[in-house]
Amino acid sequence: MNPVEFFADHTFRMVFFGTAVIGLVAGALGSFAYLRKQSLISDVVSHAALPGMLVAFLAGVAILGADGRSMLGLVVGAAVTGTLAALAANGIARTSKIRIDTAMAVVLTIFFGAGMLLLRVIANGAFPGKGGIQDSLFGNASVITVADLVTSVTVGAVAIAIMVACWKEFALRTFDPDHAAVLGVGGRVVDTLMFTTIVIATVIGLKAVGLVLMVAFVVTPPAAARQWTRTLPSTVALSAAFGAIGSGVGAYLSISLGNVPTGPLIVLALFAILVISLVCSPRRSIITHALARANARRSLREVARAPAAGASRGGAS
Repeated sequence: MNPVEFFADHTFRMVFFGTAVIGLVAGALGSFAYLRKQSLISDVVSHAALPGMLVAFLAGVAILGADGRSMLGLVVGAAVTGTLAALAANGIARTSKIRIDTAMAVVLTIFFGAGMLLLRVIANGAFPGKGGIQDSLFGNASVITVADLVTSVTVGAVAIAIMVACWKEFALRTFDPDHAAVLGVGGRVVDTLMFTTIVIATVIGLKAVGLVLMVAFVVTPPAAARQWTRTLPSTVALSAAFGAIGSGVGAYLSISLGNVPTGPLIVLALFAILVISLVCSPRRSIITHALARANARRSLREVARAPAAGASRGGAS
């Protein structure tokens, strides 16, 4: 399918721009999780978002009498439980001897277990509009509507605005938390804001991609961007660009090839960007490191041969 035909179709445009927005926001905000060496926090958030989405669905249907599958309502519910999960994991690691990776695993399983229980309750109950609610597990990009796209853009813009407004505090907490504490930067407040933005970056893609694959959107772009850059602003900007490009390309290919799920193909496109970055980046690539090791070994051999050559000349004289 050529690009003209692709963008002439309304559904295809929604899939393309919807996933590109998700990739851009997730790539930009995921940089802080990556640089804090907490990349798996997005996995915790995405799995913990499930019960929040389902509670929001039940509240919308049973209490408010509204559409339980409203994108804004689902995002708000997912953001609340996702933020609680992120703070809980870091709180457990901070106040106990349990390591952060173990704390993440514990929190993930608790929230996800609660979500699966709620999913069974909804599936067995007579709730209007419950059809398709299980798509939150694996996503369905073809159901993105104009309202969903507007919600994703609006919520994503709010998260990025928070990041820009708190840029100095986020950077200090990421690279030097002790210095941030000395300067009076509130660790818990900043962490809450930071994890909230990461949660938003994660949950806006659950409807299109699903919680199983959303972690790749948050982790892969900053990992690729870090191979090319050394500064925080360039890492965030390039990560956002990689996320948007990989998502757009994956969406285009999934529709052009036909009968190929969008989420997995986007993940493969992002992985291809990471592989290219690992191989071709000028400073940190695999090739550069291999050449540097080869040059170092050659220099060591030359240094080792030099004394031997000098000793043989001395003996001859």
